Amino acid sequence: QGNLEGVIDGVYHPTTEHIKDTLDETRLLTRLVNDLQTLSLAETGQLPLHPTRFLLTDLITDLTSSFSSQAASQGIDLQTHIANPNLELTADYDRLNQVLSNLMSNALHHTLEGGKISIETEAGSSPERSVRIMVKDTGAGIASEDLPFIFDRFWRADRSRTERSHSGLGLAITKQLVHAHGGTIDVQSELGKGTTFIIELP
Repeated sequence: QGNLEGVIDGVYHPTTEHIKDTLDETRLLTRLVNDLQTLSLAETGQLPLHPTRFLLTDLITDLTSSFSSQAASQGIDLQTHIANPNLELTADYDRLNQVLSNLMSNALHHTLEGGKISIETEAGSSPERSVRIMVKDTGAGIASEDLPFIFDRFWRADRSRTERSHSGLGLAITKQLVHAHGGTIDVQSELGKGTTFIIELP
């Protein structure tokens, strides 16, 4: 707002670069508002889900297709391990894709060149949680004292980080979307060795 007022008042010249920076800020605000709305609806059980029946393999294939180019450009080995290619589940395809995309984005952000990310599916721990999806990386890992807080809104491990491309709501939304499906999400991590997110769904 200050930049736009400065242009109107003649303090700043409306250069292409200045306008582009201001546009980037509005996009960030739009994403933040949308993320907050999604999170608020999910937390109060009012987020509409549109369940369909689909093969879990199709979801994983779409996910890896979306991130394969980025992984390759970062020198990261992206793998999939699907225990049962014929496994079906009834869920909101787009919302589960959002969940896994958030986890993939985090994994790529925290994994260095030469590292590995794998998406694995297998049978869950109980009849009520019959599907397990894991996103594993060999990245930086999360300190044990930080693990209880990673699903909190706006929480960041590096409190001095000034990067603004993310709203800080990704994992909070991920957790609520999994819970909206009647599932659970857990995390295991060790500094310097990597992180594993474990989702179990009915």
